[in-house]
Amino acid sequence: MTLIKSISGIRGTIGGNVGDNLTPLDAVKFAAAYGTWLKSLHPNKRLKVVIGRDARPSGQMISDLVSSTLVGLGIDVIDLGLSTTPTVEVAVPMENAEGGIILTASHNPKQWNALKLLNHKGEFISGADGAKVLEIAENESYSFAEIDHIGTIVTNDSYLKKHIDAILELKLVDKDAIQNANFTIAVDAVNSSGGIFVPALLEALGVKNIIKLYCEPNGQFPHNPEPLPEHLTDLSNLIKEKGADIGITVDPDVDRLALVCEDGSMFGEEYTLVAVADYVITHTPGATVSNLSSTKALRDVTEQRGLTYAASAVGEVNVVEKMKAINAVIGGEGNGGVIYPELHYGRDSLVGIALFLSHLAHKKCKVSELRDQYPKYVISKNKIELNPTIDVDQLLLKMTLNYAHLEIDTTDGLKIYFENEWVHLRKSNTEPIIRIYAESKNDQTAQELSNRIILEIKALI
Repeated sequence: MTLIKSISGIRGTIGGNVGDNLTPLDAVKFAAAYGTWLKSLHPNKRLKVVIGRDARPSGQMISDLVSSTLVGLGIDVIDLGLSTTPTVEVAVPMENAEGGIILTASHNPKQWNALKLLNHKGEFISGADGAKVLEIAENESYSFAEIDHIGTIVTNDSYLKKHIDAILELKLVDKDAIQNANFTIAVDAVNSSGGIFVPALLEALGVKNIIKLYCEPNGQFPHNPEPLPEHLTDLSNLIKEKGADIGITVDPDVDRLALVCEDGSMFGEEYTLVAVADYVITHTPGATVSNLSSTKALRDVTEQRGLTYAASAVGEVNVVEKMKAINAVIGGEGNGGVIYPELHYGRDSLVGIALFLSHLAHKKCKVSELRDQYPKYVISKNKIELNPTIDVDQLLLKMTLNYAHLEIDTTDGLKIYFENEWVHLRKSNTEPIIRIYAESKNDQTAQELSNRIILEIKALI
């Protein structure tokens, strides 16, 4: 169907024509480009790259192709096999590797897969570095190793335990409190690697009552794998049927975390980060970061304590950059992505689960009661399709001038802050569209704000 070549990695559907889909030849091409880029950074050095995959059906095929290509370049591969995005990120520095590749299309359906590229810190490569990888692939400017210098492949299945052990060692993870709370927890892992990793973490935290739903890692997603409310009805019903205290769901590569309350209602994906951040800054006061399209609730919770909140451009790389710039103690994205730098700079559902359960155990309340302690906001997501001849940048500039009397942020498009509302306008990088996110106290007022901005844009056009 399609092949998306971006600075953060290569994503596409399996099968079809070379250059149009993620075919075996495309997987080899971009793995070779990435390996060649790494070699240019470390000349005359034997390199190591960590790879891991989620459970989607094409995972082993793509893994074999990528591994063999890196070996052909003279790079040693440490293959974690079935793994998670955050586990690979943790493994790269532990192995003193020069890079890592995660084979996952995240929340996309099973026909998709992708190569997500990491640097030596186990963090996603920068936009500039991604551009260099794409240039190498475009020019096919790679040279493979002679026979005496080809790489090796070593399988390593120890990182499930190593990742969990690292989480348990964090000061804010209170295993005793979680164990004493005696939670009954339902888990929907959408039949991917979270089906192994999430229950293993919960058991390590002392949780004895675990109800598994879709935890067979066969890659046959039983519902849309993006952890949105409309896809979690089975989990919601199971919680009510079994009397569970909480529902936990993750996406196929386990970097996004969503929670369901004891009554089957959604905790709210936007509020995963808010709750975890509340716990972290209560015990270790410091700055917080989320992207510009995330809920204002994090800013409220942070500033109520007299602490600093900052917003970044959309995208994990940008969040991490901002977190480092202001030395934030917690950050992430409103899609359920928690980044806790005490462990590593990457979205990590597993550390998010451990911190959230510690918070809940300390609060000694129901999940729905915890949710109700936070400022209540609702986000409305809309878009305007434009004529390709329209200058979107000029349009956003006009909107910026129209709202110059209010607090605005032009880091990534235009975000306008009203008293208890905001609207964020961003242009698409791939099509003539302006995305319009608006947040207010309820669905109606959020949509009304969106509609008002849409009318103003149409008037300018």
